[in-house]
Amino acid sequence: MTAFLSFNIILLLSGLGLAALAVYLFTSAVFNNNTDAEALAWASGDEPAKSKSGLINFSRPLVHNFTLQHAARVKNPQYRESVRKKILTSGLSQELNVDEFIGLQILWGVLLPIVMVILNFALRLGYPYWLSFGIGLIGAYYPHMYCKGERQKRYVQIAADLPFFIDLMALSTEAGLDFIGAIQKIVDKAQGSVLADELNLVLRDIKLGSSRKDALIALSDRLDVPELTSFVAVVRDADETGASIAQVLKDQSVQMRLERFVRAEKAGARASQLMLLPMMAFILPAVLILVFGPVILQFWYGGN
Repeated sequence: MTAFLSFNIILLLSGLGLAALAVYLFTSAVFNNNTDAEALAWASGDEPAKSKSGLINFSRPLVHNFTLQHAARVKNPQYRESVRKKILTSGLSQELNVDEFIGLQILWGVLLPIVMVILNFALRLGYPYWLSFGIGLIGAYYPHMYCKGERQKRYVQIAADLPFFIDLMALSTEAGLDFIGAIQKIVDKAQGSVLADELNLVLRDIKLGSSRKDALIALSDRLDVPELTSFVAVVRDADETGASIAQVLKDQSVQMRLERFVRAEKAGARASQLMLLPMMAFILPAVLILVFGPVILQFWYGGN
């Protein structure tokens, strides 16, 4: 009986502590909303674009009201740089910044589990407390999963478009256009493509005063696609050595098509291996039953 009362007292104190923490977070959010302007330091100075994730659109007001000021206090430079790189390479720099990313982690990884624990204790909902911990882990990792998914989508589109785009560049330069003119031709003809949009940013950077080398390096950093990084390195070497850009683009086009063919072969080989799993799990037992079933039945009943 004494142990039961002690356990109830511990639960009561824990609930009061969590409630006090929730009140503190709420009041600090109300009185410190002026930190939003400093935390939302968008490079363009515009409001963030609407996210493709409904959960992030739903969470953004909560983040700005409750967790953004706490996210700004996370000063670890290595972690903030890794988050910035992840947002940049996934093409979400117009949707999220580093502070919102960390604010989403705090909201779904810390604040939501605390609220769940308080409600579970106050309303006697009866679900296990480890469930709140598990949901917190998933919530804290959700921004990483979203960025990873968007980056994978971009990679598939870029890897599919890159050989065709390099072909167009090679043809344009052989027809007399310079490298920048070839890029402009592609941007005009392939609007809406991820790679075309990124090449348009290259043209914008050059018009704003960046050198072609710096603009291409920025393109490589934004996309972080091995094939494109290799292409940028080859173009830079051609600039430095004075090689014919038309011939370099033609050679790169052949190389890209060969690499795409190799990737298709690997994907086909991997698909054939994956097909073995359902065959072993479903088809092989059915074949064994058809082949050995009559023999077993005859042996069983024939013996009687």
